[in-house]
Order: sequence, then structure tokens, then C-alpha cells
Amino acid sequence: MQPSLREWLPEGHLAYFINDVVEELDLRAFYQAYEGDGRRKAPFEPRMMLKVLLYGYATGVFSSRKLARKLEEDVAFRVLGADNFPQHRTICDFRQRHLADFKAVFVQVLGIARQAGLIRLGTVSVDGTKVRANASKHKAMSYPRLQAEERRLAEEVEGMCAVAATTDRDEDGLYGVDRRGDELPEELQHRQARLATIRAAKARLEQAQREADTARGRHADDERKPPGRGRPYKRDFGVPEDKAQTNFTDPESRIMKTAEGFQQCYNGQLAVDGEFQLIVENSLSANANDQGPLLRLLDRIEQTLEARPERLLADAGYRDEAALAALESQRIDAYISLGKEGKVLSTVDPGRYPATARMAEKLTEPEAKERYAQRKHLSEAVNGWIKRVLGFRQFSLRGLTKASGEWDLVCVATNLRRMRPLVVFD
Repeated sequence: MQPSLREWLPEGHLAYFINDVVEELDLRAFYQAYEGDGRRKAPFEPRMMLKVLLYGYATGVFSSRKLARKLEEDVAFRVLGADNFPQHRTICDFRQRHLADFKAVFVQVLGIARQAGLIRLGTVSVDGTKVRANASKHKAMSYPRLQAEERRLAEEVEGMCAVAATTDRDEDGLYGVDRRGDELPEELQHRQARLATIRAAKARLEQAQREADTARGRHADDERKPPGRGRPYKRDFGVPEDKAQTNFTDPESRIMKTAEGFQQCYNGQLAVDGEFQLIVENSLSANANDQGPLLRLLDRIEQTLEARPERLLADAGYRDEAALAALESQRIDAYISLGKEGKVLSTVDPGRYPATARMAEKLTEPEAKERYAQRKHLSEAVNGWIKRVLGFRQFSLRGLTKASGEWDLVCVATNLRRMRPLVVFD
């Protein structure tokens, strides 16, 4: 037996690297939650807990129960845990409590990477990947089915209430009016709870559609008449399409097309630096398409690293006239595909879409084709590492805000694995 657990791990082990990185971080935000009565509650050391959590995600261990078991069985976990054995509930609570703080950890790790010369912002590739939500697609229901289910349950509840009222009158005559008799049958309680859930889900879809219609310039009293001479709207204001769905387990997630078919997902966005394939920014959304986050990612890169990339690569999902025009005004050398690979792009009207027309002409140049081809081994490779190497294919937490915090944690773990052979601490 070795006299110290640290001697059981080889020099240069990932656990040592994560330990050294976390020791360099400013974790005051992690300690603020325990100020005042922290000694009475005797919490586990937050820095130690963060090391265990980061090492877990970097090695494909995401479940709080599995992390707790690893702390007892795995040498690397025991070294980082310093022979502490928090229960799985403690680990889960720590992760949930500090979801907002993981973004700051992500930014600080980027700072270390930049000081080590691992981030140049010469070329940045942006890509999205669908990650399954902590919910089953079979727990989702379409708007027409919600309407039908609401009517069915309402009729059942009304019928059972009528039966209950008749029973009460009969029992009053048999036993007297002093008997309580106001307890709802268990079956009626279940149906009323189900009806309330159905109505809440239906209201979510309708509210989302009202907001979408308002954003498009529609009004509640438009009577399906669009401004100008456009075709009449197919639906009344605020009425969702028949294909619109909501999920009962995680209502903020959406059905999205993946390589495994349609699944309940979130859309994770990554901006990857071309020098050492480190993630320099990330975001998470419940939109299946990639339009929208591109410029926000660039703004946050500038806020974090105080510079914008010289060159940008992105696939056709990010094609947008306004975004292309903004990239030109910012003098970013962008290469954004205008269609699926292997398909010939139809003629772009330069009068209506001038920036798109200029991009179409630019992409015909051999040099542009070579540069755009780099996207496959940049951002797409990192998406592959997250799903294949780390094994992260489904969120553990529910709701967009919580899943976004977990996505930050995944991106930190991915960067740490990439940085380990490249960074040497004195």
C-alpha cells in the first residue's frame, strides 16, 4: 500500500490538472452562500466540491449518485475529495445552488487559457448541437390533443360531480344533514388535477403564440387581415398551430430533429477558437433553428476576451441578411454557408438581400471554400468530444435556466480536458 493516495495517480493526471486550475480561481461567489451560519451548518469545502464536480463532468460522470459512489471507489475522486464523502443529495444541492456561478468559472478558465497563449481569435467557428432534455417526448402533447383532452376531462369531472351531488342528497336523507360528506372521491381528485395540468399546458402554448404573433406585428383585433396586401392569416391571433407541442415534464424544452429521430431537446451553441479548439463562448436555447444567437455570441466573446475574432465560420443555419450585414460593418471576415452542402444555391436578389448576395459571390472563390471547410474539424469536432468522449447526451436538470448552467459546466469540463496537455503550472 502506498503511504499517500496521491502517489497512486501518475504524474500529469487530469485530476491534478483540475486541482491546480481550481486553486487559481476566484471562488468568492461560491463561499458567499455559506457566510454567517456556515460554521454551524459545517458545509463541505466549496473548492473541493467544485473540483469533484468538474472532474466528474470531464470524465463522463454526471449523476450525483454516481459521483457520490466514485468518491468512495475511485482513487482520482478520493484525491480531489480529500477523503470527504458528501452524499448524493449534497452534491446535487451544491450543483443546483451554484448554476449561475459556473459561467464565471467558464470565463476564468478562458482567462487562464489566454494567458497560456491558447486563444488567438484568429478563426472562430460557431455551431449548434441538439442535446436531449431531462424529459421524454412521450410526455408531450399537441395543441389539438390538449383541446380534446381538456373537453373530455371537463365532461368527466362534471359527470362525477353530478354523481357526487346525487349521492350526497341520498345520504342526507338516509343519515341526516349533519354528516360532512364533502370529501372528494380520489378518482375525482385525480381527474381535477389532470384537468388543471392540461389547462396550464394549453395556456403556455397560447401565451407563447400570442408573444410570437405580437413580435411579427399582429394584433388581437386583426381579424386575420395582415398589413398591406399579404395573404390572410391562417389562424386567429394567439391560436397555436396544430403541430405546436408542450411537454409536461420540462415545458421549456422542445421537440427537435436529431440523428436519433425527433427528441425532446435544447439547442446548445458553441463558439470554438481555431488555434487549439477551445470553447470561447456558449449559449443554450429552446429554439430548434440556429438563427439569432450568432451576434450575441460575438458580443459576449468581446466582453470576455476584449477582442472580436478576425474570421468567422458557420453553416447555413446561421444564414441571415441582418447578421451578414452586421458582420460586414464589424469588419469580421465571415464565411457562412447559404445552403446545404452539395446543393446549388439559387440566385440571390442583390436588391433585397445585398449582404447575402455578396456572401454568395465570396463563397465561390477557391480560398473561401478552403477556409469554410475548416469548420468540420473545429466546432463539429468539439460537439463530438462532448457527446462521444465526455458522453454528455442528456441534461440532468430541467428548465432552460438550470440546463444553461449545466451547459456551462460541460463547456468548462471540455476545455479543461483540452488544456491539460497544453498548460504547465509552475
